[in-house]
Amino acid sequence: MHLPRASVFLLAAAACAEAVRTMIPKTSFNSQSDFDADWNYNYPWGTDHNGGARMNKSQVKFSDGMLTLTAKKVTGQPDATHGGQKIKINYLSGAIGAKEHFNVSRGGGYDFSGEFKATTTKGTWPAFWLTAVDGWPPEIDMAEWKGSGKISFNTFNTSSVLSWKDVTYSNPDQFHSIKCEIRDVNQRDVSVKFYMDGSLVTTQVGGNFFGKPMYLIINLQMEGSSGSPGPSSDTLYQVRNLEVLSYNP
Repeated sequence: MHLPRASVFLLAAAACAEAVRTMIPKTSFNSQSDFDADWNYNYPWGTDHNGGARMNKSQVKFSDGMLTLTAKKVTGQPDATHGGQKIKINYLSGAIGAKEHFNVSRGGGYDFSGEFKATTTKGTWPAFWLTAVDGWPPEIDMAEWKGSGKISFNTFNTSSVLSWKDVTYSNPDQFHSIKCEIRDVNQRDVSVKFYMDGSLVTTQVGGNFFGKPMYLIINLQMEGSSGSPGPSSDTLYQVRNLEVLSYNP
C-alpha cells in the first residue's frame, strides 16, 4: 500500500507523540487530590536524613500549581541518626517523594523539569534529586543548593567516583528553570544533561545506572553539608511547573 507523503508524516508524528508519556503532570500541585495521585509526604524512608531538619507534613503546602516547603526553627526534637552519627534536629521542614519509581529502559529515558526558587543562605539545603530504590548508588542531584551562593549538578557512581558541576546561582529570590535529560547510552550507562534557564550547563554519565529504579525527591534540608548555624527565620523553597516525561518504550 502506498501512502501519500503527508500521511506518512502524520503517522510518524503520531508515533513520536505516543513514545512520550507524562509521568507527573504540571497540575500535580494544584490540589490535594492532584498531589495524592503522584506524591507522598516525607522521604521514601521516613522523616530524617543527613541534616538538621526533620521532615513534617505540616511544612508542605501547595496550591495553583505551586509547591512551598517551609523550614522553621524548633527546639526539643530528639536527635536523628545518620551513618552511625547523631545529628541535632534544629528545624522542622518539608519533603515529598514521587509515588512512581524511575528506571531507564532500552533506548529510553526521562525529562525532569520545573521552575525553582531556592535559597543559597548558609545553613539551607534545598534539593531536587534522584536516588536508588535498592542500595546506593545511583544518585543524580538534578539541582542542589548548599548555602554557598552556587547551584550544584552531581552524578554519583560511587561515594568516591562522581561528576559534579558548581555554578554561580544569581538572583535566588527569582524562579529559575531546571531541566535534566536522562537517556540510555548502551544498556549499561546513562547520559545525564543538566540545563538551567534553557542553557546546557554540563553533561555527565551514570555508570551502570541502566534499569535501576530511582526515587524522585524534592526536599528542604537544613545545616549539615550547607553549614551551620542556619537561619533563625523561616526558609522557603518553592517549585512550580514540575513535570516528568518518559521516553521509555
